[in-house]
Amino acid sequence: MIQPLLRSQLKTILLAFVAFFIATILLMYPEQAFQSSLRGLTIWWDVVFPSLLPFFITAEMLMGFGAVHFLSVLLEPLMRPIFRVPGAGAFVMAVGLISGNPMGAKLTSRLREQGMVTREEGERLISFTSTAGPLFLFGAVSVGFFEKPSIGIILAIAHYSSSILVGMAMRFYRQDAPPSPSPPKREGWLLIRALSAMHRARIRDGRSLGQLLGQSVTSAIQTLLLIGGFIMMFSVLVQLIHFVGVTLILENIISSMLSFIHFPIELTDSILAGIFEITLGSQLASATVSSIPIVYALTIVSILIGWNGFSIHAQVASMISKTDIRYLPYLLARLFHGVLAGIITIIIYPLFDNRVTTLSPAMAIYQNQTNQLSQLFLFDILQWFTYITLLMWMIYQIQARHQKRIRSIKTIKIR
Repeated sequence: MIQPLLRSQLKTILLAFVAFFIATILLMYPEQAFQSSLRGLTIWWDVVFPSLLPFFITAEMLMGFGAVHFLSVLLEPLMRPIFRVPGAGAFVMAVGLISGNPMGAKLTSRLREQGMVTREEGERLISFTSTAGPLFLFGAVSVGFFEKPSIGIILAIAHYSSSILVGMAMRFYRQDAPPSPSPPKREGWLLIRALSAMHRARIRDGRSLGQLLGQSVTSAIQTLLLIGGFIMMFSVLVQLIHFVGVTLILENIISSMLSFIHFPIELTDSILAGIFEITLGSQLASATVSSIPIVYALTIVSILIGWNGFSIHAQVASMISKTDIRYLPYLLARLFHGVLAGIITIIIYPLFDNRVTTLSPAMAIYQNQTNQLSQLFLFDILQWFTYITLLMWMIYQIQARHQKRIRSIKTIKIR
């Protein structure tokens, strides 16, 4: 009883200290805070709001029309063997791939609230459906930052293939947990059964088209306002921690890690920014291609996009807070996704080298270095991948033992 109470008190004190620290910084640098907040608001209003609002409204309406139940029956034979999630996860996966973050978390939470997935299935599902959208990869990053559409192909292949690999790996997470019930088996063609399930779900919903549209718009705008608040807040935090000098320690750590794996230290600022907000991190990484080989910048961008950034992490944590879905599996999956995406980028980059080399003058200087990635370079990446994988496994084992200990204590008390 003492240890949980002490842990709770320490958590309260720590959170209060962080909140007080942020408030103090805001009072010390009001002008910088205002400009950073305005920049975050501009990004949300000009890019995020118009690009995500149609997808959010459409997804809400599709759920009301029974599209989730349609895909649940239709893709049940595919989703359970590969990802160990029910067929309804295909809807989350499809919409998440099209619209990007944080749609996967929002829809997974809805499925959990409706009882269509178990807690463990929700944790598996959210781990590989929290992806960046094609609009961000091809529009903002490739064309907007790097000014080269072909880069989007590299980023998309690395990002989505590594996402699928993460999903396949997460199927082994909590294998002993009971699965959600499969749809009842009925006679007839699979497509006919899926359409029947969609119709029954629509009848049970009972809302008229006007009600469904109005509630979909309301829900979408509420979610986007939440996202906008997080974007503005993290935009302010990234700028203010730079002013107070907190980033100096992190910069030294990141520079040492980059030197260890033979990456240019010019990417330090982009990594530091991308840890918090991937848009800013990707933009800073693209600005380094005039002095370093582009393969390094692309690798870091792939890692950052797979990681998602703490801004999106906060959005996801907020959306799953109303359910019993835990945040830790999502966090570990983001680390795994980022490392996998970086490795795949290094592997597939030579296949697209001719399309990208015209982008930067530095590529002529480093032509041999970028066309023939050394064995030492790839070995260091794989070495870091092994370290992170072992760390994730150790964290998971510690958490599992802690949960088992809590359950045993509760069992003893009941007896």
